[in-house]
Amino acid sequence: MEGVSGMPGTTKAPSSGRDKAYRFLKGSVLADPEMEGAFVSEQDVAEQVGVSRTPVREALLQLASEELVQLVPNRGAYIAPLSGRDLRELFELRGVLERYAAQRAIETGNVPEDELRAAMEEQKRFEDPAHAKEFIELDHHFHSVLIDSVGNSMLSKTYASLRARQMRAGLNALARSSGRQERVLAEHYAIFKALEVRALPAAMAAIDHHHTTTLNTQLTAR
Repeated sequence: MEGVSGMPGTTKAPSSGRDKAYRFLKGSVLADPEMEGAFVSEQDVAEQVGVSRTPVREALLQLASEELVQLVPNRGAYIAPLSGRDLRELFELRGVLERYAAQRAIETGNVPEDELRAAMEEQKRFEDPAHAKEFIELDHHFHSVLIDSVGNSMLSKTYASLRARQMRAGLNALARSSGRQERVLAEHYAIFKALEVRALPAAMAAIDHHHTTTLNTQLTAR
């Protein structure tokens, strides 16, 4: 007998059209800096996802409730540019989450050294500006590895919800800041080395430095 999805002995429910549209919008459309200041074409999204416009509209309603798009009467869903305040609040929240994750990883002896090292090595492969999107995706992955090491699903989901904003801001900054990829890799390495030797104050300082530098780059790039 079928039961609740995810429980032992049950079959996972198939993804709905709304879910597919939501994932596509959040992972691709909202993360694209070229879409800042633009309206979402429901028809284009429906064709790309392979669904009707109704689930796309439902997904946009959900994104509007998360304040990721603005619904404008007779115009549709608008993707507002990230303001300076948006960016500052984003990094304030990231700082809280990442510093906590670093503290817990060191306190519990659960620093994900191999995963962090692998993430840095993979990101280094995309240091060329032509691969900016892959670089920023791996940037988010590096930090997510640390967050996920805590083992708190709500913490991980909260951090994952920031991805679209992080992608868009990061791509904007890379496009307008020569040599930023190399500096990001160096900042990630400083975080990694502090975690590797279980030096909490140094890890906190490295995280703060990385966030401050990245925020200032993004504010300057606007």
